[in-house]
Amino acid sequence: MMRDWINTAARRVPTWPLYIVLTLPAVAWLYLGLTGGLGVEPIKALEQELGEFALKLLILGLCITPLRRFAGVNLLKFRRMLGLMAFAYVAMHLLVWLVLDVQILSQIWADVLKRPYITVGMAAFILMIPLAVTSNAWSIRRLGPAWRRLHKLTYLVCLLGALHFVLLAKGFQIEPLVYLAVVAILVSLRFLPTPRRRASAA
Repeated sequence: MMRDWINTAARRVPTWPLYIVLTLPAVAWLYLGLTGGLGVEPIKALEQELGEFALKLLILGLCITPLRRFAGVNLLKFRRMLGLMAFAYVAMHLLVWLVLDVQILSQIWADVLKRPYITVGMAAFILMIPLAVTSNAWSIRRLGPAWRRLHKLTYLVCLLGALHFVLLAKGFQIEPLVYLAVVAILVSLRFLPTPRRRASAA
């Protein structure tokens, strides 16, 4: 079966090369920004690319549990890597905004308070910090059952990230709404009962 082939292949693939692979888009966008390949507003373009890629990684992480529950595809070993890389891209997205875009500390604080899309995005980033800090085996052992409860914040983070994208968009745009709808569907799937699977024929 395709499911068994995917599970076997996933067990053989180490996670560490994927950290390198997922870093390459950031390097490419930085290079394009420095060489004029991101258009007339390279800072804004870089912000957008980093933020949207972070949201894509968060969505991929959300897909892992439904795939396991409803399709029997086990990609759990990649969930921590996706979460940490999503946090890294959100941090880069934030740094570009802070250091290259706004630059003025008082203006940064004013934007956080007055612009809803920035307020929502900052809330998502703050909630990601404890998730990133505790994404290790030591924290899992130390926190015990509380670790699972803490990491349910992932669902809220994803919803806030998608909402940030919707609020950021100027005018009516389909793409941010599609992201929000996908996140909402994936989050809602966790409340559905896991279907029983028939035992494989001998």
